[in-house]
Amino acid sequence: MPEGHSVHRIAARFRSDLVGHPVAVTSPQGRFAQGGALLDGRVMEDCFAVGKQMFVRFAGDLHLRVHLGIYGAWDFSTLHAEEGSSSDGDVRPAREGQTGTYAAAAAGSMGAPRAARVSHVRAGEQETAGTASGAGEQWPPEPVGAVRVRLLTDRVCADLRGPTVCEAITPHEAAAHLERLGPDPVVDGKRRGWARFHAKAAHRRTPIGTLLMDQAMIAGIGNIYRAEMLFRAGIDPYTPTVDLREEQLRELWDDWCRLLPIGIETGVIVTRTQLRGKAKQAMLESVVDRHHVYGRAGEDCRVCGTAISLAEMQGRKLYWCAGCQR
Repeated sequence: MPEGHSVHRIAARFRSDLVGHPVAVTSPQGRFAQGGALLDGRVMEDCFAVGKQMFVRFAGDLHLRVHLGIYGAWDFSTLHAEEGSSSDGDVRPAREGQTGTYAAAAAGSMGAPRAARVSHVRAGEQETAGTASGAGEQWPPEPVGAVRVRLLTDRVCADLRGPTVCEAITPHEAAAHLERLGPDPVVDGKRRGWARFHAKAAHRRTPIGTLLMDQAMIAGIGNIYRAEMLFRAGIDPYTPTVDLREEQLRELWDDWCRLLPIGIETGVIVTRTQLRGKAKQAMLESVVDRHHVYGRAGEDCRVCGTAISLAEMQGRKLYWCAGCQR
């Protein structure tokens, strides 16, 4: 499942590439046809993430709320003018149903690029760049698979597949969803976020390993961050939250404030933050070197040598070191 850093990166891509533009909104799959009709043709005014949820605000007081869930992902296709083409010409917004090469899609547009290439990126649990095409690739691209919603401008196509939630909502409904979410360091900041987290979590008898996955308590933490943060803090995941000292709870919040921006910057979950030089580069390039305990069941702990434990907690795999986490 995409964790908070991935959704913040997707929201940043929307702000960079789509905000400020009128957007053609369709549902090739058909399951979002009614919502698409409400949003179609409106200017995208803002996009932001809170935890694992993304909110896109359109002109006319309508929002698109997306929760990728376990299987959801966005596929972005971007149209690039080839060298020597006009970069400031009038390019007509591409609409669903316009097919053929870019030249056909932009026919009649004065100053439109004479040739173009298209690049592709998939953004979900992982971010993967595809190969860029040569000139003349069809624009917009044909939908591939069950595309729940397509957001299309003159140069960017964003296709959403497999989300848990995709709905058009009012500002009042958006505010209600936001109120139910726990603090997110990017949104709340370190001080205000800690106050909210402490007020929500301090007196809960829920095991801390369960509480960290509760998006109403703290937003954005998924299975990998949960396991790694508890290891870094030396906390047994089965400890009732109420039994933690305030400084332990504060350490978890402060660590989330450290790790989330790193994930947003790098695009991967980095928790072995003490590494430097070649070891750091190897960690960034290889998932097997990236984590202390996650995905390492039965292997020796990198710190104490104890075999990493594996159990199931609320239907998700839980990794921890019984030697380091007491």
